[in-house]
Amino acid sequence: MKKVKITVLKTTLDAELAKEYGAEGLTACPMLKEGQVFYADYARPEGFCDEAWKAIYQYVFALAHGAEKGLFYYGDWIRVPGVAICSCNDGLRPVIFKLEATDETSEIDYTPVR
Repeated sequence: MKKVKITVLKTTLDAELAKEYGAEGLTACPMLKEGQVFYADYARPEGFCDEAWKAIYQYVFALAHGAEKGLFYYGDWIRVPGVAICSCNDGLRPVIFKLEATDETSEIDYTPVR
């Protein structure tokens, strides 16, 4: 299994939807900042939003297990092998991520409970 580089590309706010449905003073995601980088494999990286992880983990898992050799979805989504562009599931202020397969081997850093 390889590590996957996760880069925060963009934090957004849909002003129209936020005005209609959002809490007063709602802003773009306060947890993640553009340019932040995380590395993941089988587990959510420390400091990474739980909800964002739920939205992207299947792509991280696929890249960590060799999907970098091909293109996602028959090549009609992303043209660069080993890359996925994903977002969290916050409809008012989604965060956009770039996931990249790396050559760095993942090491298990915990002792399994038996």
